[in-house]
Amino acid sequence: MRVYCAKDYYHASRMAANIISAQVIMKPDCVLGLATGSTPIGAYEQLVKWYEKGDLDFSKVTSINLDEYRGLPAENDQSYRYFMNTHLFDFINIDKKNTFVPDGMEPDAKKACKDYDGIIRSHGGIDLQILGLGHNGHIGFNEPAAAFAKGTQCVKLTESTITANARFFASMDDVPKEAYTMGIGSIMQAKKIMVIVSGEGKAEIVKRAFLGPITPEVPASVLQLHSDVILVGDEAALSEYNKSI
Repeated sequence: MRVYCAKDYYHASRMAANIISAQVIMKPDCVLGLATGSTPIGAYEQLVKWYEKGDLDFSKVTSINLDEYRGLPAENDQSYRYFMNTHLFDFINIDKKNTFVPDGMEPDAKKACKDYDGIIRSHGGIDLQILGLGHNGHIGFNEPAAAFAKGTQCVKLTESTITANARFFASMDDVPKEAYTMGIGSIMQAKKIMVIVSGEGKAEIVKRAFLGPITPEVPASVLQLHSDVILVGDEAALSEYNKSI
């Protein structure tokens, strides 16, 4: 595993954007596995700036997102499709027909998961998978569990996640209770994986995930078994890791 320690979130985001840019330049028709949430926003903003300068061309890129809320249409401002459009896709020359997010409106969970696994396979797998890291070690919506999930799955969101998300919705009843998420097996099949972390609050879980035992109780710990992982973080997020190596 390669570890890049940046001064702060801005510099970590720039490092992450550099790695994504290199992937696009080296393989213009690459498949990017993309993540949502606050962590990758800085990297996406940097990619947009470089695209606007003429440094990047996304016209042949395919993207496959990690997850989506079940029951939310793409037009909902809390859906992950909406997030990707408003933070990246609307500002670069990627063909939206080549951008994939789980179908949150598919009522048949088995079909939705099978279809998404088929999309990943049909594009030859993911060249570079971008991940954030949850405080409990989750990646995507793969929460601590008794076993690692292989393929795309429909997961019931934890009460803490539902409560945390309530601030984004008009009422608790509107908060999605389930989500479709790429499984650990699918993530591990990516050729390269980049994890972006930021802030002191992530310091302990970074140490547990990358220096602790490999266990489904810390889903990200499985990344220790991957042959090509890049960890990009700021000094605060990597503080406990750096103390322990």
